[in-house]
Amino acid sequence: MRILLIGEYSNVHWTLARGLKALGEDVTVLSNGDFWKDYPRDISLVRSPGKWGGVRYMARLISLLPRLRGYDIVQIINPMFLEIKAGRILPIYRYLRKHNKRVVMGAFGMDYYWVHTCDTAMPLRYSDFNIGRELRHNADAEKERRDWIGTPKERLNKLIAADCDAIVAGLYEYWVCYHPAFPLKTTFIPYPIELPDEADCSPLQVRDGKLRVFVGISKKRSEYKGTDIMLSAAREVLARYPESMELRVANGVPFAEYSKMMTGSDAILDQLYSYTPSMNSLLAMSKRIVCVGGGEPEGYALMGKGCPRPIVNVVPDRQDVVTKLEHMVTHQDEVTGLKRLSREYVRRYHDYVKVARQYQMLYRSLLK
Repeated sequence: MRILLIGEYSNVHWTLARGLKALGEDVTVLSNGDFWKDYPRDISLVRSPGKWGGVRYMARLISLLPRLRGYDIVQIINPMFLEIKAGRILPIYRYLRKHNKRVVMGAFGMDYYWVHTCDTAMPLRYSDFNIGRELRHNADAEKERRDWIGTPKERLNKLIAADCDAIVAGLYEYWVCYHPAFPLKTTFIPYPIELPDEADCSPLQVRDGKLRVFVGISKKRSEYKGTDIMLSAAREVLARYPESMELRVANGVPFAEYSKMMTGSDAILDQLYSYTPSMNSLLAMSKRIVCVGGGEPEGYALMGKGCPRPIVNVVPDRQDVVTKLEHMVTHQDEVTGLKRLSREYVRRYHDYVKVARQYQMLYRSLLK
């Protein structure tokens, strides 16, 4: 199959492309590298700041259009898969629909159904937008509501979701928001991770009696993702146990540097409001780094019976993070088993070739 993957979130499409290529498929990735994270891609389409940056971007996009036709499958990362307004994306989507066989939309991140469902039906006990039956009103949550509710983005998302051939959700959270609205076309496929060599993994044992904890801070998203709370909790535990813990912080760095800084850690604090591990958490787990974050039973259940549970699950409460992290610092013998199980979990459910095979089966079913 000829497959075109457009857009990027946290290296999902590039890793998927590598898996599909390993299975013999012909795959092209077009993206902006997910902005400052600068992930790899085959065709780079990046918008520079300012009016002329927009003009150059549109000129580049138009020049690329003849290369974006004749594919068996086009998969877009999100309804807002280009760095232009929703109204301008629609004709591009229609062009892709007309000149390619099948179109798949990813449910991998921020969109109308994620915002709207968390605000109204509230199927999750907590999320980026609610805690229990109460809405979150932090600046980032309010901004996303303004962006997606009652706007051209909402209309675009609804149109593409209804029109595309399939919707793939990469996390339980996104699946539970899309499946009720589109039960026949929504599929859950785990995020793909390319497991590093054993030599690049953290040691099984905590070294020198010092638990090495890593926190990655996304630019301008600390409060929204709960990183501010997790970092504050980590600093409190560090103050209590300065001889038994080390804290590493990566603040808004490109992916290659982020991955390098993470290496050698024993634990990562990530995504306080998530039910399941993100791409960054899964990357860490593949390196035998224990995730302190989203590990709710609903996410494990979606993986199937007998799913191991290596994640130190925390709820959106600072004291819960302090308690769980303090336990790891004072019971370092338990960390070894979690590290081993973390890599096994990724190998079993997220190996990039295994995940690519699930996409391959989906794509082939759409082409029948």
